Amino acid sequence: MCQLLGMNCNVPTDICFSFDGFRIRGGLTDVHKDGWGIAFFEGAGCRVFLDVEASAKSPVADLVHSYPIHSTNVIAHIRKATQGRVALENTHPFQRELWGRYWLFAHNGNLLDFAPPSGTRYRRVGSTDSELAFCFLLQTLCDRFPGVMPPRTELFEAIVEIAGQIGKHGEFNFLLSNGDSLFAHCGSKLCYVVRQAPFTTAHLADQDVSVDFSEVTSPDDRVAVIATQALTDNESWTTIAPGTLMLFHDGLPIDSASTAIAV
Repeated sequence: MCQLLGMNCNVPTDICFSFDGFRIRGGLTDVHKDGWGIAFFEGAGCRVFLDVEASAKSPVADLVHSYPIHSTNVIAHIRKATQGRVALENTHPFQRELWGRYWLFAHNGNLLDFAPPSGTRYRRVGSTDSELAFCFLLQTLCDRFPGVMPPRTELFEAIVEIAGQIGKHGEFNFLLSNGDSLFAHCGSKLCYVVRQAPFTTAHLADQDVSVDFSEVTSPDDRVAVIATQALTDNESWTTIAPGTLMLFHDGLPIDSASTAIAV
């Protein structure tokens, strides 16, 4: 089972603390050693780092650790391969353009008998069910809303429906972002924590590292961190119910809906 990590903030923030706890699960404290990736939105652009090495020993992960990139939306993934060989083209997050902006996607799970028709615009490069699902999702959105991105509420409702369709084929945990908001779908396992004033000290669950966020934030900062498993052992993480899509914006969950309505 792969693992997901996402961050959505109201001001550009670095993800170094959470990434430190997350990356060692890739081959050190857990078994996810079939590649990893992390992507940061910066304005209209994205920085995407991918590696087929286990994240716990990856020189690229060392670079990300030592380079505190500030972003309002981040998606990271450590892979335990189910479909598709260990290769760069099969490494998450995947990136595509829709409505003149980049979209990022990472998936944890396994989709069986999922074989949608090839899209006219979006096709997978690798051989994973994850990239196929991403292409199907974007193609469906593109066909439904040609030319212009719909309002956030309407977009959320469409993704609820599409996630329900894909989720009928198996485990479908995913993170999706267009740089404005972050969509998190729990098929089986996903949780989140919101850090805001009054800030406290957080301690990583996978190593003895702590950060006092009151010393590195301002009172107006707000950060939502979403992960497959809680990254800290002294914060109250909220478990997302299976079959739920959540929408995060400016560091807060602002919408939630059951994807079972599409089944």
